[in-house]
Amino acid sequence: MTDIAVFADPPRPGLVLSTLAESSPLSEEEAADLYAATLKDTMRAAERSGGELLVNYRDEESLPDEYAGTTGQSAEAEVRALAADALEEPDETRFEVQVGSTFAARAGNTVTHLLEQEDAQSVAVVPGTAPMLTRKEIDSAAMKLRRNEVVLGPSGRGRVHYAGFTESIDFEDAYATPEVETLTNRAGDAGHEVGFLPAATRIETGADLLSLVPELNARAAAGRIVPEHTATLLREFGLRVEDGEDGPTLTRA
Repeated sequence: MTDIAVFADPPRPGLVLSTLAESSPLSEEEAADLYAATLKDTMRAAERSGGELLVNYRDEESLPDEYAGTTGQSAEAEVRALAADALEEPDETRFEVQVGSTFAARAGNTVTHLLEQEDAQSVAVVPGTAPMLTRKEIDSAAMKLRRNEVVLGPSGRGRVHYAGFTESIDFEDAYATPEVETLTNRAGDAGHEVGFLPAATRIETGADLLSLVPELNARAAAGRIVPEHTATLLREFGLRVEDGEDGPTLTRA
């Protein structure tokens, strides 16, 4: 069984998906709402899988000063509220504070602690912006982790939407661009075998939505499964892809 650590921030405007707000028709408030939706879909996929969900959240003290204490709720309370809305059994879900000054450090601390201190069979690091990650894919990764010490799910521009481990690596700057290549090299340096999942969109920028919006529309039209919260909100936003002067462009109805 894989412990699936979903990394979560409180969905505060400007703190989450700030690059998306700068590179798409969405405002900072709408980008924060979209982050909340993608996080709920990501947590739901992990809960429904054969693994064990761990929500790894940033607490109030770890947030930049301009985003700390701005909502009247603690960061933990905001993340727990999203989990309560998304999960079938939120009271059975484990919540842990992230520890570390960078994402790589926080991921490394989580993976190393679970593998070495809690004797987890395998640990997966998943960002809360991976709504296309499905129960089926998580379970497929668990099977691959029986044959490989590291399993990576690529995303656009060299990023990853999933990173699973049965053995630790050197995590210092392990998520340096391009993440999928850097993590693979670190695994190779440690003598580990690396397996891969199919690529899936991880939402951070307008370019990511440019790929995701038509894919979700197509899947919905074909009667296929879509991430419920993400797809519903994108429809409410009226986002669509049209031809522009420089090629496909993200617009609003």
